[in-house]
Amino acid sequence: MTEESPDSAYHSHGSSLEEEGAERMDDEEQERLLNYWQSVGRGHQVDVPRDMAEPIQQLTRNNSPQERQSIPFTLIQRKEKLGDLLYEKRQYGKAKWACIKMKEKQYEQSICLGFMKLMRYICEQNSSGLYLGITIPIVTIVHTNESQSEMRQAVTVAYYLPEVLQDQPPHPFDSDIIIEEWPSTIVYSRSFRGITNEDSIMREINLLAEILESPELCLQDTFIIAGYTNPAAANRHNEIWFLQRP
Repeated sequence: MTEESPDSAYHSHGSSLEEEGAERMDDEEQERLLNYWQSVGRGHQVDVPRDMAEPIQQLTRNNSPQERQSIPFTLIQRKEKLGDLLYEKRQYGKAKWACIKMKEKQYEQSICLGFMKLMRYICEQNSSGLYLGITIPIVTIVHTNESQSEMRQAVTVAYYLPEVLQDQPPHPFDSDIIIEEWPSTIVYSRSFRGITNEDSIMREINLLAEILESPELCLQDTFIIAGYTNPAAANRHNEIWFLQRP
């Protein structure tokens, strides 16, 4: 049996103390982030369970701009007026998305709960056991009546699979999440900021319908809300997308 030198004992005990300190800081950060999301969730009448602590922390750590992969598109046209951008016409290619259908009483509840389920899928709760990575925007498909005066409750929250996973998307553990392949689509996109709820979405739909030269070329009852910041953020960056008819 060899005797441990004072120096090696110091380093070994020092490193274990450092590890304990790091774990404690890790736990504190996790708790702080969870508490923040829970307080935001209460504002949307959504309960954020404790098992969301790890996915929230993982997503927060990997949410720097350089870590996020933007969904690729081809810019067809930019419509401006007096230097202000009114809308963009873009083409998005055929791609696979992880989708979940939600039907809560309020839109904010649907996107918060749908986003949490997708977060679990992104954060290792999938057949690869790996963190899949952030792609932006996270999109929500919404439906209105034909006159665009009222929004329907059922929505679909969707996450674009990163390029490297497009051919073989990991299988979700959550049976509510479905992998769908969406066809190539032309969209008319207009940016707006702030919270997204039934009122703000209907306002943005009506605003873009007034600006477009030929809104009748687009679907009249199906629209997409594209979110570039998570639902817990106060001043969110969003877009409203009109979908050109196939």
